[in-house]
Amino acid sequence: MPSSVMSTSKRGDSRPSSAAVSAVALRKSYGDKKVLDGIDLHIPAGSVFALLGPNGAGKTTAVKILSTLIRADGGQAQVAGHDVAADPQAVRAAIGVTGQFSAVDGLITGEENMLLMADLHHLSRSEGRRVAAELLERFDLVEAAKKPASTYSGGMKRRLDIAMTLVGGPRIIFLDEPTTGLDPRSRHNMWGIIRELVSDGVTVFLTTQYLEEADELADRIAVLNDGKIAAEGSADELKRLIPGGHVRLRFTDPAAYRSAASALREAARDDEALSLQIPSDGTQRELRSILDWLDTANVEADELTVHTPDLDDVFFALTGETTVPHQPKEDAR
Repeated sequence: MPSSVMSTSKRGDSRPSSAAVSAVALRKSYGDKKVLDGIDLHIPAGSVFALLGPNGAGKTTAVKILSTLIRADGGQAQVAGHDVAADPQAVRAAIGVTGQFSAVDGLITGEENMLLMADLHHLSRSEGRRVAAELLERFDLVEAAKKPASTYSGGMKRRLDIAMTLVGGPRIIFLDEPTTGLDPRSRHNMWGIIRELVSDGVTVFLTTQYLEEADELADRIAVLNDGKIAAEGSADELKRLIPGGHVRLRFTDPAAYRSAASALREAARDDEALSLQIPSDGTQRELRSILDWLDTANVEADELTVHTPDLDDVFFALTGETTVPHQPKEDAR
């Protein structure tokens, strides 16, 4: 199975050539446990990159190395053009990091959390208040701004957490499982926030166990397993790596169905539903071939649908997992 696949942008534009984040042969071990075993990364500026993997795969370790929180045992990495080992201060000045667990201080108000972050970024008092007010409005937190953060719901705390991350105006943001513990509505709201960030030119490095999240957001996805990148590409490209794709032809005319079934002997038949299932990777070439055959044979199918494996199938095949990654908890609004 290929270890890497070229991809195109989810937004359909040409991808910038400059790398916001890059790594070569990155390694990290804890005792005898190899957490990262020589991974390579190349993340274009202004894109969303998702790192998938089961618990303990090394996703958070990769984020910690790239955000200068810990040092790698080997390899090289650059973030925003700066070497993470040689120039960590420059890296920290260019990035924002939001972890699985909120950094919000519940004892003070949302506004005070924002102003504290502004002080840490050495903004003047007036500039800090301006930036805090803009971000509180952007993240729909104005009404709650004067209330203690401990009274916020999980979704509100996560929005405040990301707002605090944006105080310094980072162009690269690491989101380490940002929607853990959020209910579906809050998760979808968070997706909208991430899309807005990217539309502003921000690069997002996302780690997640929610496969739907990666499918929805990421231009490029890498699957991390046993310390190595098992595969990389767009969501559609990764899905095509896994067998099981097919094209389904459905007929209302029994005669047309019998004619097609007789000619397409490799197709699986469903005589009751008058449908044929043809193995296919869903590529344009294969679809054109099927359509050309239908035209040549003067057979008309009433419905043609393409079925490809989803990211669940990719995840299971590449990681050997036998259970679905954890599902969202309904504990936060």
